[in-house]
Amino acid sequence: MKQNRTEILPNVFLTYLAAKKFKTGYLSAQFVTPLRRETASMNALLPAVLHRGSMGYPDMEQLSAAMDRLYGAQIDYTVRKKGETQCVGFVASVIDDSFVPRDERLLEPTAALLGELLLDPVTRGGRFLNEYVDSEKNHLIDTIRSIRNDKRDWANLRLIQEMCADEPYGIYCLGDEESAQKINNRKLYEQSREMMRTSRLELFYYGSAEEQRVTDALLSAFSLLSRGVVEPIPLPCRRTAPEKPRIITEEMDVTQGKLSMGFRCGSGDVPALILANLMFGGSSNSKLFLNVREKLSLCYYASSQYARSKGILTVSSGIETKDYDRACHEILRQLQAVQEGQWEDWELSGARSTMLSALRAVQDGQGAAENWYLGQNATGQTETPEELACQIQQVTPERIREAAQSIQLDTVYFLKGKDE
Repeated sequence: MKQNRTEILPNVFLTYLAAKKFKTGYLSAQFVTPLRRETASMNALLPAVLHRGSMGYPDMEQLSAAMDRLYGAQIDYTVRKKGETQCVGFVASVIDDSFVPRDERLLEPTAALLGELLLDPVTRGGRFLNEYVDSEKNHLIDTIRSIRNDKRDWANLRLIQEMCADEPYGIYCLGDEESAQKINNRKLYEQSREMMRTSRLELFYYGSAEEQRVTDALLSAFSLLSRGVVEPIPLPCRRTAPEKPRIITEEMDVTQGKLSMGFRCGSGDVPALILANLMFGGSSNSKLFLNVREKLSLCYYASSQYARSKGILTVSSGIETKDYDRACHEILRQLQAVQEGQWEDWELSGARSTMLSALRAVQDGQGAAENWYLGQNATGQTETPEELACQIQQVTPERIREAAQSIQLDTVYFLKGKDE
């Protein structure tokens, strides 16, 4: 999968991937901005409001009719956290021209509609429509509140908030309820102008159209983009774990305890850490799954995840409160086994195979590929899936042990029932 990334306007970058195997073309436009507590909720609300319509199509009915005329094109808004950046914008999917009668071209009008939603939103008196803002704000607040309903996600979020309390990484991608409550149509419109003027814009295309045609379509669609001094995107900061891990215990109405553990990874050997994580808890053949969950029955679930852009590894598990000490001890014992190279050949080969399969799958999905390259571009990484796969194949057991030994416990978060 060959990709080409070019700067087509000042601080506007196009990542182009050519493929004829899809029946659709996939477009994305994402503003990448530093993740900040004071703007996170407004930035998260913005694409939802923009998605309500443009000056040319001022309501959902007219916008839907416009997409129907493009043979059912789809445009959805997105809010994502990549490293310590917030990425907000739209993704669009439209049928490939080869499947349309009369040689009709659909890329150009779809790109134009994408640009219109972002740059020419429906306004009244220099503000967004109050009814649109209030409706989407209520939905955003409901979404922020709803994460408490999934106690597993809530525990993982609280772990990161405590572990990275004074870092941008600790901010939830949707912001917080208190900040969202304060948003009005005037503040949101001002923030939208500021974000589009000072934020980097990442464009993406994956489909069969020639690169120059895609470039021309997007240049036309975003010709009215007003640019000022674009704020540089800082790379995610990496910190070391404290000498003594932080222990946080909170209570909620839960019947099953949620134990989340956060580790700092000091090694820069990303491919080795990826494999170390997969053997530790990142797959169904991992030590956490086979030993802590299946063999010892200490956890209802147990898995780990490695955020390579930030150098953080987290463990998520569900346990009985009475098993807290045993579960903590056993999770750390399984990590120690990886650090000491106590694994069988099939564990390493299984981890390597799992990662290689995941990387191959990236190029088979347009959305997966867009998400990959957005993450790479937003966090200063450059490897393609194929390049990372090659690196994974070359990792030795010695490198895995050395990289795993840099993993240090930072924070333990435990969510238990109020009556326990």
